Amino acid sequence: MNHALIMPILLPLLIGCSLLLIHRRGATLKRLLSVTATWLLVPLALWLVWQADAGELSVYRLGDWQPPFGIMLLLDRLSALMLLVTAVLAGFSVLYAARGDDERGPNFHALFQFQLAGINGAFLTGDLFNLFVFFEILLISSYALLLHGHGAKRVQSGIHYVVLNLLGSSLFLIGVSMLYGLTGTLNMADLAGRVSAADPADAPLLAAAGYLLLVVFALKGAILPLYFWLPRAYSAATAPVAALFAIMTKLGLYAIVRVFTLIFGSEAGVLSNMVLDWLWPLSMLTLIGGVLGALAARNLQVLLSYLVVVSVGTLLAGIALGSEVGLSAALYYLVHSTLVSGGLFLLADLIARQRGDMASELLSAPALKQPLMLGALFFAGAISIAGLPPFSGFIGKVMLLQAVPAGVDALLLWPVVLVGGLGMVIALSRAGSMVFWRPSEAVSVGRPADRVRVVASFGLLLGSVLLVVVAQPIQAYMQATAAQLFDLEPYMQIIQGGEA
Repeated sequence: MNHALIMPILLPLLIGCSLLLIHRRGATLKRLLSVTATWLLVPLALWLVWQADAGELSVYRLGDWQPPFGIMLLLDRLSALMLLVTAVLAGFSVLYAARGDDERGPNFHALFQFQLAGINGAFLTGDLFNLFVFFEILLISSYALLLHGHGAKRVQSGIHYVVLNLLGSSLFLIGVSMLYGLTGTLNMADLAGRVSAADPADAPLLAAAGYLLLVVFALKGAILPLYFWLPRAYSAATAPVAALFAIMTKLGLYAIVRVFTLIFGSEAGVLSNMVLDWLWPLSMLTLIGGVLGALAARNLQVLLSYLVVVSVGTLLAGIALGSEVGLSAALYYLVHSTLVSGGLFLLADLIARQRGDMASELLSAPALKQPLMLGALFFAGAISIAGLPPFSGFIGKVMLLQAVPAGVDALLLWPVVLVGGLGMVIALSRAGSMVFWRPSEAVSVGRPADRVRVVASFGLLLGSVLLVVVAQPIQAYMQATAAQLFDLEPYMQIIQGGEA
């Protein structure tokens, strides 16, 4: 298993290339290859989580070049966790897509695999330039997946999405170039040592490069005021694509944690924790903006998109605390929000298929064909994403509120989280009553939901229940993950060992 660390990148990359070569073959073969390869990532990710949980950092040196000179993949508890969440989310998403959504346009499964390769590579890389490369791989794939299915709305949202992310990529490249020019390296662990020992005269330029990266990650993470692209893009995408996109904002937050804990963290000298003072107000404003957007939404998919923004604000608040307990609470909430959001996007599509021309619009429509089943799933998903007991959202919010020390921060976070939760309940209750309780006519126009699609949606929503059932070991893993991230010495030893 020495090469297991590169397999989450290599497997989807090879399968994606194979799918392009057989694109003229029947849909059954392509679906079989894509679904099988995606679900193989789940046991692989579980193996890597087990390996990472030993507490040792695993390094994969491509070409056997020693760091900081070669391309390096790094596995710790955080990257292993993100690989597992991505694999589970992608597995149910591709299962849903294989029931017909993949035939709305060409090469869906190849693009899906390339995006997985980009996402997994971004989680595993230990080098800033290769983080940029993997970002571009996943973004190019996401551009095409967003347009998959055609339609003027998707094209308009796609152009908006492409332009903003091209701007973000340009800023990313400028920031990376500045860091390389000042330090002579882009290996994250090596950068941490060089930034901490940098000449004070270079501190303003290093800070400027760091803030450029913060802007880039804020754009990709959908942090206010850079989140306005998200509701349009996610609501326009097909259901399996929107579900997979639930991990995309978490990628921006992952990059913030990785860069501003390791490179500009507590050991960065005059630049120590330089962004924490910015993250706190940004988290509050993002949370408030997401709740207001959800209250104003007149489309179920737009409403769910704003709930993703709410989750981003909540996660950023845990990161902004700058403590192990705050970060562990954020990580638990990250897993919850990603799985439940993905399940709700799939469920919204199932509901839309039974509402005739009204589809996802929150207007009066004919009765659903299966109101009890879909209503029960929507109710469970709604109270989970809103943070009500007995589901994992409640545990995640309690952990976050307990992590805030008494003082001004608590006076800000508690009202925002609690009132925001009330706003989410109101928005979801209004949507549920419009869809399930106020049909324009008793006769349904839709067909019964496809069973595999129901299983895919239910599987992701079930994650909220499992997070409660095994909450204790998961919390222990999150606490160990946060402790590992704040202990920089093992990361520094990677470079010391490479130079020896």
